[in-house]
Amino acid sequence: MKQKQTLFLVEVAVFSALAYLLDLFSGFLFSRIWPQGGSVSIAMVPVFLMAFRWGIKGGAITGLLLGLLQFILGFSQIFHPIQGIIDYLVAFTVLGFAGIFARQIQENIKSGNKKKWIGLIIVGTFIGSLLRFIAHFFSGWVFFGVWAPEGQPAWLYSLIYNGTYMIPSMILSAIIIILVIGYAPSRMVKSTLVTNKM
Repeated sequence: MKQKQTLFLVEVAVFSALAYLLDLFSGFLFSRIWPQGGSVSIAMVPVFLMAFRWGIKGGAITGLLLGLLQFILGFSQIFHPIQGIIDYLVAFTVLGFAGIFARQIQENIKSGNKKKWIGLIIVGTFIGSLLRFIAHFFSGWVFFGVWAPEGQPAWLYSLIYNGTYMIPSMILSAIIIILVIGYAPSRMVKSTLVTNKM
């Protein structure tokens, strides 16, 4: 049990740091395209991998740490404390809900049902990405509507702005996760299958 907890904590730390580095890199590349924050990024990949390996708890803690790293290290776009909390702490924590299918994914990997685990990964990635999108959409609507072009409603501006990077990020993440797991599926399966609570 102690070994399992230690492994969990080590993986959370490593995958959070990896997610932050991936996000930092994409932020430098795309900051001119999305000046109010956001970018096409594969930073969600480590968070989703933790969610699919350890369940909601693993994904949520990894996502929260990613948001905290962005928040603390000063590479975030914060214009209001509540906006900062929504865009960084809430938006990245809810990615962990992709882990709702962790047990089923691991069972199907173990039984060799490739079509089923790929489908579950796509659905899980969509759920986590959608929840993150909702957080950014709400924040954009309330706090960034002033940047909307004249005559465009703030909600539509937020929908378009956040959709332009979230949709490609979700698709890229799903593809990379499927490739990574497909290359070494046994790495995703732990000796004791996790439950959704873990």
